[in-house]
Amino acid sequence: MKPRKVMIIGAGNVGSAAAHAFVNQNICEELILVDLNTERVEGHRKDLADAAAFTHGMMKISVREAKDCRDIDIAVITVTAGALKEGQTRLDELKSTSRIIANIVPEMMGNGFEGIFLVAANPVDIITYQVWQLSGLPRHRVLGTGVWLDTTRLRRLLSEQLDVAPQSIDAFVLGEHGDSQFPVWSHSSVYGKSINAYSKEKFGTEFDLKEIGDRARDTGFEIYHQKGCTEYGIAGTIVEICRNIFSGSHRALAVSCVLDGEYGKRGIAIGVPAVLAQDGVKEIIELSLNELEQEQFDASAAVIAENITHLG
Repeated sequence: MKPRKVMIIGAGNVGSAAAHAFVNQNICEELILVDLNTERVEGHRKDLADAAAFTHGMMKISVREAKDCRDIDIAVITVTAGALKEGQTRLDELKSTSRIIANIVPEMMGNGFEGIFLVAANPVDIITYQVWQLSGLPRHRVLGTGVWLDTTRLRRLLSEQLDVAPQSIDAFVLGEHGDSQFPVWSHSSVYGKSINAYSKEKFGTEFDLKEIGDRARDTGFEIYHQKGCTEYGIAGTIVEICRNIFSGSHRALAVSCVLDGEYGKRGIAIGVPAVLAQDGVKEIIELSLNELEQEQFDASAAVIAENITHLG
């Protein structure tokens, strides 16, 4: 079997945490690290090689330049230009991150990259669209982590409230990985029952769904302000998306996809449920949104579209 190769571009907090998650879950046969800080990335390589020695099977950990990418199956982009300042949002990272992307992606394509791009650099929806534009790849081979982490957070919060395993809860978030995201309550359920119907039956009361949605949205910033970064949750997100691609699971995850008429939108990438297969995004699932949800989706799409114009 052809060895599966994942390249992580950016070995900061997110990139190194994702690398450790890949090693622990034994997702691929070779893990390639890329970072401008050559001493740090070599340290990560050695440390991860030690960790890999405790796992089942054999995983090769190596260091390369991004341009050495012809044999890569999935390139995970985690690069960022620096930490957010007080009061900033993910959108404030656009200018600096997009400059880095504008250098990396054309160089990779010029050196024969034929794999799948998975973007985890913020603002993820706008950067996903930029990577798609610069790469010239079919849109199904460029996707972002989108709102899958936000969706997982929402399910975790509901799980804690309902005393039900997260895997039994069908609830998810759509839109921007940012302030304009929103839960799709009209399509959310537990054991086939609406969230509040189940809650009322079990506890005699309904939940404040807005409060839970706000908590799911804001948890990332709470973590960021408490420890200076978020790394483990997004690392798990990256690995889960790659695992579903490699296995051809045909599982639907809420990831950032480039739209071409779906949900009535073009010229943006945005978090929507998408079926993943070995060639990337096999299908984008279009949901019938209620009036409020459609307004929220339109507003979120407008935020992304406005910021895409800043890419130049």
